[in-house]
Amino acid sequence: MPGETPAGHSGRAIFAEDPARSRGRLVPEGSSPTRTPFQRDRDRIVHSAAFRRLKHKTQVFVPYEGDTYRTRLTHTIEVSQIARALARAFRLDEDLTEAVALVHDFGHTPFGHAGERALDRRMREFGGFDHNAQSLRIVTALESRYADFDGLNLSFETLEGLVKHNGPLLGPHAGADGGEVRPVPKPILDFDAVLPLGLDRFADLEAQAAAISDDIAYNTHDLDDGLRAGLIDLADIAELDLAGSIHREVKAKYPGLDPSRTIHEIMRRHITRLVEDVIATTGQGLEALQPRNADDVRDAGRQIVRFSPQMEAAVDQTRQFLFHRLYRCESVMVVMREAERVVEALFDRFCEEPELMPRDWSSGLAELSQERLMRRIADYLSGMTDTYAIGEYERLFDAVPQLR
Repeated sequence: MPGETPAGHSGRAIFAEDPARSRGRLVPEGSSPTRTPFQRDRDRIVHSAAFRRLKHKTQVFVPYEGDTYRTRLTHTIEVSQIARALARAFRLDEDLTEAVALVHDFGHTPFGHAGERALDRRMREFGGFDHNAQSLRIVTALESRYADFDGLNLSFETLEGLVKHNGPLLGPHAGADGGEVRPVPKPILDFDAVLPLGLDRFADLEAQAAAISDDIAYNTHDLDDGLRAGLIDLADIAELDLAGSIHREVKAKYPGLDPSRTIHEIMRRHITRLVEDVIATTGQGLEALQPRNADDVRDAGRQIVRFSPQMEAAVDQTRQFLFHRLYRCESVMVVMREAERVVEALFDRFCEEPELMPRDWSSGLAELSQERLMRRIADYLSGMTDTYAIGEYERLFDAVPQLR
């Protein structure tokens, strides 16, 4: 196992983040006698309003469609569980890994990516809307809980992981591994000017573990939800290299197993295969790199926590399958188009009459430029849960959106 010698505190690997050497917070705070900085970050994230709102935000299916499908909250919990397993395998800081996993979806809008598309269209003249940048805004400005600062005043390492868990945003390695290179959202650039996050470097292993755990979780549980919703049949996954091979194994071992248990057995093995592949592949990468500290990981020029080439191909195949068979399924798209219309209608109405927003959001409107007013409306809308957005639509338009 890489990193066996010498280890950091309490068996932590030398390339893991050391909370005793954290780069600190934007607003300095005294240390805690009982918790590390990363434990405090995790606790602040869990106790935030943004975390609670994830309970009623869409993952794929809106609330009307059933109460057993994933929400943003249950997805986030699954990601954090997988991320902790990876952190333990490599003796990383588990608390930091968990913190990044728990905060990674804070900026998602009501109705998932449908709401994000709607807000991005409405905000196009003002820098657009990006859920990752919105996550940063929430934890650095919009959460209003503490007497001494806005946001959650998270540590540098947690903020870095939130912004860069999928890789550098600037420089020669932006869009590494075939990712799309997009302009860096203005909220990220604005914050980076105050607290530089090294946007041209990779993130530490803790953030990389959280990022790949997101891939493992949604590729598995979106298959699960699609099967249980009846939009995908068990026979359909035969074409998938990973899920199809697992299905054949399960059928051979349990020929009379009922469909519900069959689905669960496939999905638990699906997660296990992906996790074990990441552990083996990442172990080889660390053995080759021999990082002496977390900065060696940042400067490695590539993501270290990754799938093998064969598994990456299988994961890409699953992504494409889900895109065509689930995310772009007409029964899903009918609901998502209506959801986009709802978000756009709310945005337009608040632009016409911003005083219709609650007092906390509608105060001081006369002092705002048009850009700041539009951003405030986007902040307000993006923080809504699905149910709250539906309620606001019914209140303002005396109509019920058709989200079934």
